[in-house]
Amino acid sequence: MPIALTVFQGRAGDHNDLAMPGAQSIGAHLARLLGLEATCIGTPEKSLNTGWRIELDHAMPALRDVQERFEEIFARGLRPLSATSRCAVSIATLPVVARHRKDACVVWFDSHADLNTPESSTTGYLGGLALSGPVGLWNTGFGSGLDLGNVILVGQRDLDPFEVDLINSGKVRHIKPGPDLAAVLEGAIAGRPVYMHLDCDVLNPGIVPTDYVHPDGLSLDDLKGACAAMARSEVIGAEIAEFQNSWSPDGAPVSPAPLLDALAPIINSLRYGR
Repeated sequence: MPIALTVFQGRAGDHNDLAMPGAQSIGAHLARLLGLEATCIGTPEKSLNTGWRIELDHAMPALRDVQERFEEIFARGLRPLSATSRCAVSIATLPVVARHRKDACVVWFDSHADLNTPESSTTGYLGGLALSGPVGLWNTGFGSGLDLGNVILVGQRDLDPFEVDLINSGKVRHIKPGPDLAAVLEGAIAGRPVYMHLDCDVLNPGIVPTDYVHPDGLSLDDLKGACAAMARSEVIGAEIAEFQNSWSPDGAPVSPAPLLDALAPIINSLRYGR
């Protein structure tokens, strides 16, 4: 099977301690579904919930390990399927994707654009800088190389002024939630290979537990339709972020099975090819 399954378990700008067990749960479900053993990167630690610089410094060792893991995956001609806990892990993964597959577009499903820089951010949250580093808007220490023209934003509805200006400049494509999302997305991909990033807060509130809650998002049917559209191109990898294991710190675990069912077209494309 051409899939390399990875579960990220280190800190990566966490506000709370729910995404690390969430990623572990996704990894376990995928391992059973695919008959694969997941490679675990990092060790769970208590969240710091502080500014981006401190968060990045603490995350560096695990992020370097996951970047090395991605280099190995691509060098072996495999396709990465990853449960990455928080969006900030993309600081390490996407530069590798861009190095090995410059022809691919990154489809970024998220209620946020994550295109702020340390200077433009009003919160100082590391996750809000997750995509801007790989496209070269600031130096993360993990490289860049991803062209903004190869980024397609999908589902964003909580945008900061810097990000709005970037979208309005035409340098990056933005597809809002709507009934024609899948068709518009397929047109934007235009036959290019696809790497998918999913932040679960792109979904409507109440579908799965996430750190952020923003109304007017995607349904699971919307997500599945978008995945089917992407699967009509070559899918070179996918990462699933921001799935929290429960609705509250002391709550019962929530199964990721409905989410993974919506992702079935992407998972099957990775598994069997186009």
